[in-house]
Amino acid sequence: MTYKTLLYSESQGIATITLNRPDKRNAISYELIEDVIAALKEAAGSSALVVILTGAGSAFSAGMDLENLKGLLGRTPEQNLEDSRTMASLFRGLYDFPKPTIAAVNGAAIAGGTGLATLCDFTLAVPEAKFGYTEVRIGFVPGIVSAFLVSSVGEKRAHDLLLTGRIFSAEEAWRFGLVTEIVAADQLMARAHALAIELMQNSPRSLATTKALLGRYTKEELDRRLISAVQENAAIRQTADFKEGISSFLEKRKPRWTR
Repeated sequence: MTYKTLLYSESQGIATITLNRPDKRNAISYELIEDVIAALKEAAGSSALVVILTGAGSAFSAGMDLENLKGLLGRTPEQNLEDSRTMASLFRGLYDFPKPTIAAVNGAAIAGGTGLATLCDFTLAVPEAKFGYTEVRIGFVPGIVSAFLVSSVGEKRAHDLLLTGRIFSAEEAWRFGLVTEIVAADQLMARAHALAIELMQNSPRSLATTKALLGRYTKEELDRRLISAVQENAAIRQTADFKEGISSFLEKRKPRWTR
């Protein structure tokens, strides 16, 4: 396939998906979402046994694309609902991917970028990497990612990260269990490949069955959470706070929230 926002390659049993908008810090656009979903589908149907997800340039993915962010203010309720369902499909597709996945986080992974980085089976990050669920800062709801986060870090930690919207370090992410290893930048891809090779020593059928089994443990609860999350994610976009949050962010000023 031909992709506009990423690079896809396969070699020695490893499929590598590289977000390739370095001039935009690999910001998440509608086109990038479609490309990642398609690349995952290609990898699932290929002979590759492991997938590595990384970013080109200095960032892994620094959140939503500014042009798309501007466009959110003019979308209809139906479009907002479809957007939310598409993002849920992306995150769920990555979380439920039938083969082992490794995120090689080469820099900032913010908002949706944090979701992409931490929903892989393994998350390797450089010491300089930054993470953050920053949605509440712009009047948004981190609904979809919250459906996964509570199970990963527990309710108290999820409240901390989602309600403050604070940026946190790779070391904190490792302590929270969101990062598997912290790796020096010049060793990141080598370590990701070494881990992939280690995984490929195991039975492919056993790996797939184990992943599917782990997914079934939480499937019903995750299904319920995502239905609610998609609705809330779409509904918040019709509020005055959302419109003010987006406008203030684009205008680089402090928001004036309604009280």
